[in-house]
Amino acid sequence: MECKGVNGQSPKPKVVFVLGATATGKSKLAISLARRFGGEVINSDKIQVYDGVPILTNKVTEEESAGVPHHLLGGVHPDADFTADDFRRVAEAAISRVISAGRLPVVAGGSNNYVEALVEADGAAFRAAHDCLFLWLDAAPGLMEWYTGLRVDDMVRRGLVDETRAAFEEGADYTRGVRRAIGLPEMHEYLRAEREGAVGAAEMAALLERAVREIKANTFGLVLQQAAKIRRLSTLEGWDVRRVDATAVFASMAEGSGGHKEVWESAVWAPCQEMVRLFLHAEAATLPTDLEVDEAMAGLSLGVSVIPVAAVGDVGDDDVSVVLTPPTVLHEHENEGSINKDGAAGVVLNGTHDVVDKDPACGGGDGEDHGSNAGVAQAAPAAAGAKPDDTA
Repeated sequence: MECKGVNGQSPKPKVVFVLGATATGKSKLAISLARRFGGEVINSDKIQVYDGVPILTNKVTEEESAGVPHHLLGGVHPDADFTADDFRRVAEAAISRVISAGRLPVVAGGSNNYVEALVEADGAAFRAAHDCLFLWLDAAPGLMEWYTGLRVDDMVRRGLVDETRAAFEEGADYTRGVRRAIGLPEMHEYLRAEREGAVGAAEMAALLERAVREIKANTFGLVLQQAAKIRRLSTLEGWDVRRVDATAVFASMAEGSGGHKEVWESAVWAPCQEMVRLFLHAEAATLPTDLEVDEAMAGLSLGVSVIPVAAVGDVGDDDVSVVLTPPTVLHEHENEGSINKDGAAGVVLNGTHDVVDKDPACGGGDGEDHGSNAGVAQAAPAAAGAKPDDTA
């Protein structure tokens, strides 16, 4: 694809990041995007990089990967100390290989310290060298608390106790390697009592119940920490973060009314697919220059459609006076581009009031190149009555 930035420079390699707290559906979305756009997934979960305990870490299975190549998913010794710097080094190499193969790197995982180390280290060298799009899957905390509890129960059914039993060591260090995973420390007392055999059945059942309860509480605590971290990252200069609200997915799952695939497709997949499509394929040549904007506003015919803001609704910026849309974009898609007084392009998604793309020409890029920091943008709300995938 030939796409020159608005500053006339050659395009940077593009990288998509899928952010989100535990259990929000990052893996599902990352795999779907990789399949749709010819990509490969780079795991950024600091526990899933280790070998072992696949149930406890919810590691993507071969079936779930749907043939999409994954990098950094296992391969590190369970007792190794794999730091954020280690991740940055290995992830950069993996991303370079994916790009060299003409494919799209999709970085996905819940370890935001790893992501920040990759993007911001060495004076933000990675961000300066790559065009990055960050999709943030988020949902209401109350529903996430419910769903993480449900997922822990499912992990127990799938063999969490047997898996932790096989990994149990009396003097284990829970500050290193895969043993940092939520679940192993919480199960320690139960497994120790089981090994000693000095506790009755009723007491053992109580110990297991307490361990599972602690796993649920600590998992939800991690969810809150991760969401807070992403919210902070979204305020950093040059981070083009698009928040996608998946609350409707979990709400319809809680209702138990069925239709989970439909709600995921409308609330998550459709807006994310469109944002990535614009990020990858819209051409800078379709963006009007400042002179073309002035001439178009004067009524000259330059092949650029000038549409009153009222035609698409208020985009939340009092300074926006026109919506400028190249005919190809206007006729092929429901999205309209807009240009504000600072020259920052935008896209109004599906007729909502939310700006979700700050540069349809080259996918937003970072604020240093395009003079606009997109910040956090809300995705279109989900249709009522839809329901989530149970792998969210």
